[in-house]
Amino acid sequence: MFNDISSALRPALVLTLLFALLLGLAYPLALTGLAQAIFPDAANGSLIERGGHVVGSRLIGQPFSAPGYFHPRPSAAGAGYDAMASSGSNLGPASKALADRVGKDVAALGLPSGSRVPADMVTTSASGLDPHISPDTALMQVGRVAGARGMARERIAALVRENTSGPLLGFLGEPRVNVLELNLALDKLAQGSARPTR
Repeated sequence: MFNDISSALRPALVLTLLFALLLGLAYPLALTGLAQAIFPDAANGSLIERGGHVVGSRLIGQPFSAPGYFHPRPSAAGAGYDAMASSGSNLGPASKALADRVGKDVAALGLPSGSRVPADMVTTSASGLDPHISPDTALMQVGRVAGARGMARERIAALVRENTSGPLLGFLGEPRVNVLELNLALDKLAQGSARPTR
């Protein structure tokens, strides 16, 4: 009987070890190597560097609050854009807490009564880390940014249009603006002038 158990156990252990090495080591290493060879930027987190320093990622939003920068949409991830606490608020459309927060955010914008406010300007994304805003949301901020930087509104609006990405493959998704890339382009445009802190 012991020999029967031993003869049945040996192939099971050998197969377990083989598949652990194959699927737990060889396969991930092969995929990592392939990704590094074909898509190195994406495989390394789509990081953005300026002056030899990483300033962020194209894939993860970050807070900007100074008037001279474009602001991202609100975030429900931790204290805001905390990648360790990625999540939405999980508040439904009938939630009083959501209605109160959105109402407060709309009032804080200081827009004339009856103004149309893009939804992404006052609502969080599902992950809480969305790095994009709609072109409408960016264009609504042009006046504030231009005033804070002492620059022409037309030039800032043109910068928004230059940094607007269309739908993927021409039909998937909506036009969008990456806030970090737009703010970096804004800094580059204003090079030589004092830069507001975010």
